[in-house]
Amino acid sequence: MPDYSEIRLAKHFTGGSVTADLFEVTSREIPQPDDGQILLKQTHMSLDPAMFGWMTPDTESYIPPVALGSVMRSSGIAEVVASKHPGFNVGDQVMGLTGWSEYLLSTGEGLNKVPAGVDAETALSVFALPGLTATQGLFNVGRPKAGETLVVSGAAGSVGSLVGQLAKAEGLRVIGVAGTDEKCAWIVDELGFDGAINYKSEDLAGQLAALTPEGIDIYFENTGGAIQNPVFERMNAHGRVVVCGMIADYATAEPAPGPNWIPVIKKRLTIQGFTMPDHYHQIPELLAKLTPYVMAGKIKYRSHVLNGLDSAISGLNLFITGENKGKLLVEL
Repeated sequence: MPDYSEIRLAKHFTGGSVTADLFEVTSREIPQPDDGQILLKQTHMSLDPAMFGWMTPDTESYIPPVALGSVMRSSGIAEVVASKHPGFNVGDQVMGLTGWSEYLLSTGEGLNKVPAGVDAETALSVFALPGLTATQGLFNVGRPKAGETLVVSGAAGSVGSLVGQLAKAEGLRVIGVAGTDEKCAWIVDELGFDGAINYKSEDLAGQLAALTPEGIDIYFENTGGAIQNPVFERMNAHGRVVVCGMIADYATAEPAPGPNWIPVIKKRLTIQGFTMPDHYHQIPELLAKLTPYVMAGKIKYRSHVLNGLDSAISGLNLFITGENKGKLLVEL
C-alpha cells in the first residue's frame, strides 16, 4: 500500500516562535477500514490560536494537551474514500477533529457530514469553530441589545470578523481592533463595521474615545495587548466583557498584567471567559442561530490558505506576527 504523511508533537511549546523541531513528520502505510470504520482522506485542515495551548504541558486547561508522540490535534474536512460503516458512503464529506494527517481511520464518532453545496472553505470559516465560537460568545455571553456599542479585538480574524457582522445585524454600533491598516479598511469597507483602530498606531485611548462617544457596552476580547486598558476605561455600567482569546500572550513567557479591578466594581462589569468544548452539546442550537444570517447574505469571510501538510508548522507563526488574513487553513 502507498504511504501517507502525518505530523506528531515531539516537544512542548514554551513560547517564542513555532519551530520545526517541535514536531516529527512521519510516513505510514495507508490502512484499510475494519467493520464499523471509515477511511478518510483529509482535504482541508484548520489552524487555530487554541493550538498554542494544546502544545503546552498544561493539564489544567479546558482540554487535555496533545500528548508527546501523538498526532497534532486539529479540525478539518475530509472525504470518505473507503467505508465499512453503514452511516457513511464513499464520497461523503465530513467535518470534525482530524489531526495533522493526510489519511485517518475513524468510527465516525464526532464527525458531521458537510451539507451539500457547502464548500470546504465556507464550512471551516463559518460553520465550524469560528462561527460556533462567535455565536456562543456574542449571544449567550455578551447578550447584545440593539443600540449598544461593541468593541471586538482581533476583528479581522476568523472569530472577530463574524462577531462584528452578527452584532451589526442585530443593530449594534461595532468598532473593530486589528493590526494593519489593510485589515482595518477591510472590516469597515467590506464588513460594514462602524470604525476600526490599528492597535499599532498612536493615541489608542483618543481614537477609542472618538469612536465610542456613548461608551462601550460589550468588549469581545480575542487578543489582549495594548488596547485592553483603554477599552476598560470606556466600559459603561453593567457592561459585559467576553473573554475568548489572548493571542498577545500565547507566545510570551509571562502574560501581560491586566487592567485594575476598581472599574469592575464601580461599573459592575461582568467578565466571563468561555471555551467551546463546554458547549459542544449546543452545536445544533448554535448552527440554527447562525445559519439564517448566512443565508440572508449578512456574513462575509475570507480565507488565508496554505498548501501542503508541512505548511501547518510555520503557518502557526502567522497568528503571532498577525500576517494571516482571515481564516487560516491548510489545503492538502
